[in-house]
Amino acid sequence: SQIRPVDIEDLLGRESVTLDTEAIGQYIRGKVVMITGAGGSIGSEMCRQIAQFNPKKLLLIERMENALFEINRELERECPALVRVPYVADIADASRLDRILAEERPSAIFHAAAHKHVPMMEWNPGEALKNNIVGTRTLADLAAQRNVEKFVMISTDKAVNPTSVMGCSKRVAEMYVQQLGGRVKTRTEFVTVRFGNVLGSNGSVVPIFKEQIAQGGPVTVTHPEMTRYFMTIPEASQLVLQAGAMGR
Repeated sequence: SQIRPVDIEDLLGRESVTLDTEAIGQYIRGKVVMITGAGGSIGSEMCRQIAQFNPKKLLLIERMENALFEINRELERECPALVRVPYVADIADASRLDRILAEERPSAIFHAAAHKHVPMMEWNPGEALKNNIVGTRTLADLAAQRNVEKFVMISTDKAVNPTSVMGCSKRVAEMYVQQLGGRVKTRTEFVTVRFGNVLGSNGSVVPIFKEQIAQGGPVTVTHPEMTRYFMTIPEASQLVLQAGAMGR
């Protein structure tokens, strides 16, 4: 009875970092905020974090209806006063997104929707390009046309000197967003934030290890000399929110 279950934070090897929540709160409070990929591990945690800062309305964009159903139900239970609208929508569907932006007029878009699994995108490169590049371009262009105040793209450390289809697709998306932000006529502030391995995110290494251990092994390690640097899902989500609050 003295032994508690191992928590995922126990594997972090350091204290969790809490970022500048006051600045984040000033930025979010009273605004209409849109999150794409709202049903994913990062997107759903961002929904939870943003809900604490009293936005005027939270728009949940997600093409997987089951994932959207779950996070919407959780927010309904945990944050009953939060005004939210769940939208089943694909970020590559320009007409659908434009209707949502025209009707809801969000002040900030946090773009978490992406294909992120490296081996899966090696097998399906066209889908990586369609979702990560075309989807980002579609959403970013519409944000600029609709004068959204801030567009925060969530990227990855795999976009640094990319060696995979997934990394390349995210780097191209970064470059597109960056050049949009450099336009004189654009009122929208475009910000990109990168992070690496997120402990416990969908499809990441720790849940895979836990599953392998539960099945009696073996545990597959990429390379004995491999070093991984981790952050928790709440840390990653706060990092994105802080980038939105401080990025120019």
